[in-house]
Amino acid sequence: MLFAQLAPALRARRCAILAVPLTVAAGLGARAFFTGLPAKIAGDALYTVLIYVLAVVVRPDVRPARAFTVALGLSFAVELAQLTPYPAWLSSKHVILRLIFGTTFGFLDLAGYTIGATFAIALHSAIRARARARGTSSNGG
Repeated sequence: MLFAQLAPALRARRCAILAVPLTVAAGLGARAFFTGLPAKIAGDALYTVLIYVLAVVVRPDVRPARAFTVALGLSFAVELAQLTPYPAWLSSKHVILRLIFGTTFGFLDLAGYTIGATFAIALHSAIRARARARGTSSNGG
C-alpha cells in the first residue's frame, strides 16, 4: 500500500535521485584525480550541479530556469558567506561541513559555479525536450 503511494513520486524523481550519488562521486573524483585549476573548476561546477539536481529531486516539475536560479543563487550565497568567519568555523567541526561550506572566499569559485549551473540547465533542458519529442511526461529529473 505504501509503495503504491510512493511509486509515482519515486518514478518522477528517479533520474534525479540516481544523479545525486553520481554527481557527488564525480565531484570527489575530480578533486582526487585532477590537480590545480582543472580540479578546482570541476569541483566547484559539480557542487552547483549537485544543488541543481537536489532542486529537481525536491520538485521534479521545476522549470530549468528556476532550478538554475536556485542552484547558482545558493552556490553564490555560500561563497559570499565565506567573507565572514562563520563558514570556516562550521567547516572546522566536520569534514562534510567543510565540503558544503568551504573556508575562504575565492572569486574563481564563482566562475566554476556558473559553469556548473550552465551545464545543468543545458542537460536538463535537453532531456525535457527529448521527453516532449517522444511524447512522454518525463520531466528529465
